Amino acid sequence: MLCGRWRRCRRPPEEPPVSPQVAAPAALPHSPASSEGGTKRPGLRALKKMGLTEDEDVRAMLRGSRLRKIRSRTWQQERLYRLQEDGLSVWFQRRIPRAPSQHIFFLQHIEDVREGHQSEGLRRFGAAFAPARCLTIAFKGRRKNLDLAAPTAEEAQRWVRGLAKLRARLDAMSQRERTHTWIHSYLHRADSNQDSKMSFKEMKSLLRMVNVDMNDMYAYCLFKECDRSNNERLEGAEIEEFLRRLLKRPELEDIFHRYSGEDRVLSAPELLEFLEDQGEDGAMLDRAQQLIQTYELNETAKQHELMTLDGFMMYLLSPEGAALDTAHMQVFQDMSQPLAHYFISSSHNTYLTDSQIGGPSSTEAYVRAFAQGCRCVELDCWEGPGGEPVIYHGHTLTSKILFRDVVQAVRDHAFTLSPYPVILSLENHCGLEQQAVMARHLRTILGDMLVTQVLDSQNPEELPSPEQLKGRVLVKGKKLPAARSEDGRALSDREEEEEEEEEEEEEAAKQISPELSALAVYCCASRLRTLQPVPGPAQPCQVSSLSERKARKLIREAGNSFVRHNTRQLTRVYPLGLRMNSANYSPQEMWNSGCQLVALNFQTPGYEMDLNAGRFLINGQCGYVLKPACLRQPDTAFDPECPGLPRTTLTIQVLTAQQLPKLNAEKPHSIVDPLVRIEIHGVSADCARKETNYVLNNGFNPRWGQTLQFQLRAPELALVRFVVEDYDTTSPNDFVGQFTLPLNSLKQGYRHIHLLSKDGASLSPATLFVHIRIQRS
Repeated sequence: MLCGRWRRCRRPPEEPPVSPQVAAPAALPHSPASSEGGTKRPGLRALKKMGLTEDEDVRAMLRGSRLRKIRSRTWQQERLYRLQEDGLSVWFQRRIPRAPSQHIFFLQHIEDVREGHQSEGLRRFGAAFAPARCLTIAFKGRRKNLDLAAPTAEEAQRWVRGLAKLRARLDAMSQRERTHTWIHSYLHRADSNQDSKMSFKEMKSLLRMVNVDMNDMYAYCLFKECDRSNNERLEGAEIEEFLRRLLKRPELEDIFHRYSGEDRVLSAPELLEFLEDQGEDGAMLDRAQQLIQTYELNETAKQHELMTLDGFMMYLLSPEGAALDTAHMQVFQDMSQPLAHYFISSSHNTYLTDSQIGGPSSTEAYVRAFAQGCRCVELDCWEGPGGEPVIYHGHTLTSKILFRDVVQAVRDHAFTLSPYPVILSLENHCGLEQQAVMARHLRTILGDMLVTQVLDSQNPEELPSPEQLKGRVLVKGKKLPAARSEDGRALSDREEEEEEEEEEEEEAAKQISPELSALAVYCCASRLRTLQPVPGPAQPCQVSSLSERKARKLIREAGNSFVRHNTRQLTRVYPLGLRMNSANYSPQEMWNSGCQLVALNFQTPGYEMDLNAGRFLINGQCGYVLKPACLRQPDTAFDPECPGLPRTTLTIQVLTAQQLPKLNAEKPHSIVDPLVRIEIHGVSADCARKETNYVLNNGFNPRWGQTLQFQLRAPELALVRFVVEDYDTTSPNDFVGQFTLPLNSLKQGYRHIHLLSKDGASLSPATLFVHIRIQRS
């Protein structure tokens, strides 16, 4: 309890309801923010702690800049952009005023900042502005790039450098620092008259902003306990005391006191006992000593190898205290096995940014896919004007982009995040002449990146490994002369779908040009005619493309044979053409049978993309994950439809949540009623979902203490998805946040789950606090 004597507190003073602003008043255009003397204001605490209040670039961003937003050749508008005093967000002017929350963007949602004409928009529409004056802010998720031109090159550089410094400092922040920065930013917004003093009315506004609807009597008691000066205003140390009490974590204190005993500090042996109870493999005394030196804040305690409650909380809120095994955040798997032994992050209709019926096509979609770890992208190639092939979704209203521009995007961005090979899956609808143009572009633009012949050290019986193909690009396409149909024509991937699905599309199959055929070295597109090994030499380079419907049929009717096939050769699965809105299927059932290239619409958020992100979250997010042994052995007996008896019990106690995001920032009285659902995605016999009760009107520090248990037959394939929703009695629950990871990367014991948004962006400082136990038979 923050206030044990609340019944004796007098009633709080009557005050009218508060409508807190989302954007700080100092950031509005008619009230310019000045950095002079700014370190005295609460909103600048974050920047002061970052050590950036005196940085010239950051000070210039605080003053603001008039930058020209470039959307097309005719739409180019000058707008005011200004860094907010929290150091975490940027306010921007809009021609038509919107809700305050729609006038800001957050640094944590930025994917990349590029200088010059390094976006599709600036290359097409920015010719009137020197590259030195231009920059692009690319966001995570589906938000469009922000293409900007500054008045001068120096001003553009100030924003590029300033954003780089702020993002680097944000990445380096501990979870506790993020929490304090987050709460102080709301404190600044709640201080309606900006006098650095907080009335009870302003504190109630703060509580609603941070997603808690606290009883007035209880809140006023807490307020009065901190009001040492007894003047109905909190300032300085009194505000800090209020926040300290608000941010108390009783559940962490209970755990700490259980191990620390009466002296209320953890010795290294006591911390080791906690680590052993956590299930930390091979925990030794030197490990406990190292954690004390890393996370303890008190220098005296550190010198005596002791950990205080503050240090303990720092540890549990750090990546080492999170649910994801930190060892799995780097490339830790064997990367020297054949390509067929890996799940490979794959995209469908990669060029699309929206619907496959009328949405825009963009090279930026490829850049975003690579930024998410994608290693197999699709290029739908059609005849274009002037002898130049184009990419778009044929026979639809989607816009067209040049094939050569996509290849240039591959060259420039394919290996930014991961060094392992990229596969270009060509859907070829071009005639011989433009196929030859495609082959020429691939060779001249990609140069030595492109694999044009078999590696010297290649074992002809199996595919090369990701390690052997580092930094290389593979072409998946039809190969002459083997890929001939009965009438002498080469079959396209789409014709396979047409035969399977009996869809009436125009026949797009053409003869394959020798130039393009020669580039299909290790990924030769071929019809899957049988699941049994063909007599004669192995043919590991053949790749089959199956619709989701065909793949499900094989899983259902020939599960083990399909698994064995996928130990030798690559299989690509793609969504049905009937999914007009670019919806996705569940990739899990395809992974269960060992399919490597499970292609999804990366532009469509949802649980399917959450599963994809969770599958490839590990192994350094390099886009390659080694399949379980049961999916790699040529003579495996594994069948995803008959996985055997349960052999693992997963028990998760959902304890608390912290600082859940407010779903409707414009409605101060709109507070979430959170519940937690845990989902298991694996073989069909393991799939399950269980959820807690909901907590009424508290998204700041809700408590559950409920235990959910699952029995698993194939734990090596299972993904665990933690979901938080806002309960609603009359309509579907609203999504709040989620986090998905493989069961085998889930650490036991008391752990924090760091939640992500629907688009996969961090919701820091929002976390779940759980206890995890895994029992294997």
